[in-house]
Amino acid sequence: MSTTDHSAAGRPATDHSATGRPGAGRSAADRSAAVRAYRPALRQGVLISPPLLRGPRTVHLIKHPVSGAAFEVGPKEHFVISRLDGTRNFDDLVSEYAARFRRRLPEEQWTRLLGLLGTRGLLAGSPDPAPPEPPPARTGTFWKGSRRTVADAHATTGRLHRLLRPLLRPWVQLPLVAAVLVMTVAVLADPAAFLDGTWALLTRPAVLIPFAVFLWFSICLHELAHGIAARHYGGVVSEIGLRWRFPAVMMYCTVDNYLFLPGLRAKLVVAAAGAYVNLLLLLPFALWWALLDPADPGRPPLTGMLFVGIVQALSNLVPLPPLDGYRMLGHALGTANLAPETRTYLALRRRGRDAVAAYPRRARRLYTSYAVASVALVLLAAAGVCTVVVLLLLQ
Repeated sequence: MSTTDHSAAGRPATDHSATGRPGAGRSAADRSAAVRAYRPALRQGVLISPPLLRGPRTVHLIKHPVSGAAFEVGPKEHFVISRLDGTRNFDDLVSEYAARFRRRLPEEQWTRLLGLLGTRGLLAGSPDPAPPEPPPARTGTFWKGSRRTVADAHATTGRLHRLLRPLLRPWVQLPLVAAVLVMTVAVLADPAAFLDGTWALLTRPAVLIPFAVFLWFSICLHELAHGIAARHYGGVVSEIGLRWRFPAVMMYCTVDNYLFLPGLRAKLVVAAAGAYVNLLLLLPFALWWALLDPADPGRPPLTGMLFVGIVQALSNLVPLPPLDGYRMLGHALGTANLAPETRTYLALRRRGRDAVAAYPRRARRLYTSYAVASVALVLLAAAGVCTVVVLLLLQ
């Protein structure tokens, strides 16, 4: 799944123009009184993210509902912005701000914040900006690039969601989840059988080639599953297309407001939906496998197909970029750009403790732990692949 990276949006601008401020053209005292009495409201549809740890700072993302432009604010600015509902003025917010941060909200900060929101068109009554230009249908070169293949990805995933919505009910999904767990445990519980089965699969091109085609279509449905799950939780799907790194060609699905989905559960479900669908597609093979006699000559390659399919699905849940498990871990920890920020932290840490003095204790522990865990996961994956290859060669 691709996501629009709002966490890399620019910091709050320093443009303190009077756009959005009341009382232009009056004396300083009149303008101050007008600003204090003003009861601003955010325009309909403005998106505000939950708190995200980004380097040494905790930030919130604010996204314009029309232009899609996003920027970061700190906890204090978020506290004020989240209360702009048209019923509070400066004096109303002063007491709430003081109770939360144990300091008075400066009038200059209030004025600058209104100017920033007005300049960016985020206050009620602001004119609608021109919608962003659609990206080109094709980018890149013959060797590396992408091509949008669906004219209206949001409408397409919406139709698919309406069609499949009855299957998303808990009474349907709980038995399917149980079946997937039983299949996974049953196949992985016998290493000798799945190694023999993998070798049998690799040595039978008549079975291997159709299964490879099946896996490719499974990956395509993996991407569509992300989009349908996002629509289920109110997400916006902006693109569906093909991305290639010669000679490989894969489907992609971009969810624009992924970081703004309501609640942690929605984000985790959307991220895990692809791997879950990959496992669901293996259930017919698992049923066939379970009904076959253990001595049947068709059982070993079928075991290999199940093993390869399960490993392919579960590998997407490994918390390393750009896999879905990496996004799930970032959501669970409440972080933005976990891997790049970890690299930045480690580079600073090599200069000494003073270089990372601005990082809170939680950030220092988190980035250090993720660095250690990432190295361990890469080593384990390499060791696992080498072990399987050696065992297959010894067959």
